Amino acid sequence: MTTEIAYGSKEESEYVRRRLIEYNQEHVPDDLKNNYEEINLTIKDNEGKIIGGILSVHCWNWIEVDILWIDKELRGSGFGTQLLTRIEDIAKEKKCTFIKLNTFSFQAPEFYMKNGYKEIAVFEDAPLGSKHYYFRKDIRVP
Repeated sequence: MTTEIAYGSKEESEYVRRRLIEYNQEHVPDDLKNNYEEINLTIKDNEGKIIGGILSVHCWNWIEVDILWIDKELRGSGFGTQLLTRIEDIAKEKKCTFIKLNTFSFQAPEFYMKNGYKEIAVFEDAPLGSKHYYFRKDIRVP
């Protein structure tokens, strides 16, 4: 067999992604197999301008927060905590057992710790001169 490693097209990338998803599905309990959806929330001011948002994915038994952003002028006003609280409520509704996310030292690691997230891992010099943090918060479903 002759092989070649080359940059893949978008279609080839999707093929590889689908194949891994198919494999993963063989190892996930049946009641979790269809648990995948994007959950994206925004906060708007009274003029309809987006002042913040959270982009996340519900996957199997967790939610992964990809992006949480608040307008620079409004940081520290409680909007970030409101978004986290809402995504945690959604996680409980969907019977998730945890939420995971990552952030950089120049972003908001202290904010997440203040909101009950536990540091799981830290990569030094990612990017150079900064740290890349990974956090988790266990969700208690009543």
